[in-house]
Amino acid sequence: MTGPLRPAFHEGQVLAAADLSATVEYARGTSGRHARHLHDWGIAEGLGLVTGGRTDPLTHARYVEVSVAPGIAVDGTGREVVLTEPVVLRESDFEEVNGADQPTDEPYPVFLTAADREPARAPGPVGCAGGAPEARVEESYQILFGRLGDERLADEQRPPAIGAPPAAPPVRWLVLLGYVRWTDGHFSGVEARARGVGVRFAGVRADTVSAASGALTLRTGPTAQEGKPALVLSGGDQPSLVFGLYRGSGTVAPLMTLAANGNLTIEGSFSGRMPVGSTLVTSGTATDGMLLPLPSGIAPEQIADGRVVIHVHLTPRIPPTATRTTLVTAVETAVDGDRRVRCRTRSADVALAKVVERPGAVDFLVLATIVATNGGG
Repeated sequence: MTGPLRPAFHEGQVLAAADLSATVEYARGTSGRHARHLHDWGIAEGLGLVTGGRTDPLTHARYVEVSVAPGIAVDGTGREVVLTEPVVLRESDFEEVNGADQPTDEPYPVFLTAADREPARAPGPVGCAGGAPEARVEESYQILFGRLGDERLADEQRPPAIGAPPAAPPVRWLVLLGYVRWTDGHFSGVEARARGVGVRFAGVRADTVSAASGALTLRTGPTAQEGKPALVLSGGDQPSLVFGLYRGSGTVAPLMTLAANGNLTIEGSFSGRMPVGSTLVTSGTATDGMLLPLPSGIAPEQIADGRVVIHVHLTPRIPPTATRTTLVTAVETAVDGDRRVRCRTRSADVALAKVVERPGAVDFLVLATIVATNGGG
């Protein structure tokens, strides 16, 4: 086995057709290996299934015309498949493959694959010896309809060997474009996903992604759109990781910010499953008759079914005395099973021999301990 052979030339060399072809094949092989091993195959741009309303002239029934939008896909061999114009799907091609099926609501897969063709010959004089061999090959495409379930064939395809060039016929690599529905002899709709298999888009294989500008942005579309999410990793003097939504100005409104010092700022609430043994705490001041709050993330149902155990600590707040002859004490400091505070203070004036009881206040500490995750315990 040898590695890729790069053509080399010297002065006075007589070049044969094979030498020039080798130059082209070397470049195609390099491009194909790059696309195959540094990227994941799939749709790179466009190629969506587009519908347009139509009316059957005989039955006057409404149906849709389905076309494939222009775009580019890269197959699993590293070959580009390019559609420069919209392509209308032919119902006769669908009937040839699936016309014998019983009526069904299940959508049928539509595939794109690469194909080589002879380009259209330009009009002109033909020599006495007949036409010369073609000097060009059109890297074209073919659109295929699959049977129900054939979408899984795309996942079963295996890439060629490490050093192999992009595929050439009769090798075929299927790129799933989507699905069509068929009703009463016409297309009736399109889908992007069916039976757990969706359209696959091209990706990148990389352990490190670096940004020349000092900020790396991940977003869900090719352009910044208001209301769409983005993740921004920023360097500079104050590094941060920000998740948020795009504003109309194109900037990102933060919903979650992780600063370089580890501080996490969240605009909304925080919730999640707590592991067994975790303890959440809340504290504050409550007056007689108030219901003590639960720590954030704890629901009364968790206490009722035994998943969470509550511990409460109360400290009575003794108000300042009005005179030197007044003595104030706490006569009741408790909380009932509903977490309602009972707090009473007694004020006794020695000089006036007067005793008064009033509602009081307490400082509270509520600890909630997770003892089970699925009830009981």
